[in-house]
Amino acid sequence: MYGTTTIDKPPLLRDPGTVLAPAAVLAAGMGVDSLWWALPGAVGAFLAGHRSGRTWPMAAALGGLVAAGAVAVLAVPALFPLGSVFVTLVVGAALLPWFAGRVWRQYQELARAGWSRAEQLARERRLVAEQARLRERARIAQDMHDALGHDLSLVALSAGALKLPPGLAEAHRTAAEDVRARAAAAVERLGEVIGILREDADPAPTGPADYGVERLVANAAASGLAVTARVEGREDAVPGPVVRAAHRVVQEALTNVVKHAPGAAAEVRVTHGPGETVVSVRNTAPAAAPEGLSAGGRGLIGLDERVRLTGGELRHGPDGAGGFSVSARLPHAAPPQPAAEPPAPAPLPPEHRRARRRAGRTLAAAVTVPVLALVVLGGGLTAWSSLTVTDSVLDPGAYAALRVGQNRSDVAALLPKRQLPYRPRAAEPKGPGIECEYYAVTADRFVDASGDSYQLCFRDGRLATFAVLRG
Repeated sequence: MYGTTTIDKPPLLRDPGTVLAPAAVLAAGMGVDSLWWALPGAVGAFLAGHRSGRTWPMAAALGGLVAAGAVAVLAVPALFPLGSVFVTLVVGAALLPWFAGRVWRQYQELARAGWSRAEQLARERRLVAEQARLRERARIAQDMHDALGHDLSLVALSAGALKLPPGLAEAHRTAAEDVRARAAAAVERLGEVIGILREDADPAPTGPADYGVERLVANAAASGLAVTARVEGREDAVPGPVVRAAHRVVQEALTNVVKHAPGAAAEVRVTHGPGETVVSVRNTAPAAAPEGLSAGGRGLIGLDERVRLTGGELRHGPDGAGGFSVSARLPHAAPPQPAAEPPAPAPLPPEHRRARRRAGRTLAAAVTVPVLALVVLGGGLTAWSSLTVTDSVLDPGAYAALRVGQNRSDVAALLPKRQLPYRPRAAEPKGPGIECEYYAVTADRFVDASGDSYQLCFRDGRLATFAVLRG
């Protein structure tokens, strides 16, 4: 087999922004010479913001461009009039498109996080539905245990009584014993299966009983269990859940007598009072091999849960005479239920919260950073212009003293330290030996004369013309 070789990309190619950002900024800077360069610069800046997750390539490129522009203006003062165009290109053709690409990138990440959240919620709903189905199956299994377990216990009891009568053939005794053993084994296996299916956290089933306590006791007696029953009070005035809970207490107690106390006699007593129903099942000591009732069995655990749901109390345990007793107090009034609180909204997953925070920060930066850049660059340009123009203001009195034909050396004594750093857009006299100089009328940017300039043209060392150029 041939091995595969992984070729790592160079660091510059791993992040497209390291190439796109400088190229876009360079194109935006060239827009000073021709505005057509601004279009590819804006497209490149947008792609740099959208394709790259890093900020430093654009920050470094813009910092380099601004520094280069400042050096160029200092070296060539005639470039100063292009400063406003330069600032506009930096903000409009580089910063704004780059932030637009970043915002679009963050929006797409937020949308992907939203779809991921929707898929997660759908999976959670499917899990909840599956859990509900499993709980329902567990309830059905518990009902099967309650009904079939009791009936199988009675079958085992009947088979055990069948082999006792005298005169029964040995083959019939063997068959009866086999039926009893199989029924008892089936009860045990049923309990094991139900114990696996049912979750301890599931509420006990409260399905309706298929017959009353009297019929339940009559069937047990017909199967050979020595049981007596006494029912006091009117059952028709008792709430249905209490009647079903009383039935389950009697059913589970008699089933346990058959399973764990063979040969014992049982006594059932049900009293329907004005506010509660009291159920009591007691059995005598078993005739042989006393095992007692298992207080830790799943039947009694489920029974305790059902009684608790009705607001009642279940007690069970051995009595002092070697027998076992099960008693329950079932109030007729349902216990007050705490007010259901509205479900708290599901917390957003970490990736969704991070995407929202990044999108919010990027959107805020897309608004504030270009504005700050415009203010800082424009303010710096204005401050530098003011400082430069201050040293190039020609005093009106000196201008009034100028005369055509004066020597340049005489005129120089009236002029300020330096000329304007830029040449106003005005026509100059043409001819051999003609040189023109420009000076500011005022450095105050808030007066009408702001932007006006003086034009002084010399020919062969003498003042040829002088005029005021309106800005």
